[in-house]
Amino acid sequence: MSSRIPYNFIAIEGNIGSGKTTLCKRLSQEENAELILEEFTDNPFLKNFYENPERYGLQVELFFLSERYKQLSTFPIGKDLFDNLYISDYIFVKSLLFAMKNLSGHEMSLFRRIYDMVETNLPAPDIVFYLYRPVDQLLQLIKKRNRPYEQNIRADYLEGIQSAYLSYFEAMRDIPVVVIDCRDLDFEKKVEDWAYIKQLTAGEYKSGVNYRGPGGNPLFE
Repeated sequence: MSSRIPYNFIAIEGNIGSGKTTLCKRLSQEENAELILEEFTDNPFLKNFYENPERYGLQVELFFLSERYKQLSTFPIGKDLFDNLYISDYIFVKSLLFAMKNLSGHEMSLFRRIYDMVETNLPAPDIVFYLYRPVDQLLQLIKKRNRPYEQNIRADYLEGIQSAYLSYFEAMRDIPVVVIDCRDLDFEKKVEDWAYIKQLTAGEYKSGVNYRGPGGNPLFE
């Protein structure tokens, strides 16, 4: 393995605006890793979904599901003779977590049936790093990056997504999940913050949830 990271497949997750894609790109470049990035801008239903989520929820979630499945099934993760490092900016269960937030009734039942059929055929990450930021900070970052279709995202929507992720992670036992408190970190611009993130990604962790923040203290109030 070319990287000093002790895993073959890691996933960087986080709420909308948390910086997960920025982190993935830089980490993959420095660690000579294969990069798996979600192509969210290709979703033709996304703009309409943010304007009318009840009408376009099923379309937007099925499109994301199919694209994530196609992408993850293309990479030879777990079959790579050279043990290359793969870094993804999402986990496949993201499809289910967002669908549970955006769908209900028969639409959710249909989505769950399709999800269950395809989920078992995909590789699971060896470890997940979740970038935690408070919702008010996420709203600031979303506004700053100025993607037009994101500007109407509400705080309660982000709260719901955050809660879904954290609840799911609390139930995970098979792999390590490292929840990193990033509220005071700017790993894109500050050298010391980037060094801290790199140190965390090179660590080894027990299965289940591991909380990390500056100084190694627990995260949440």
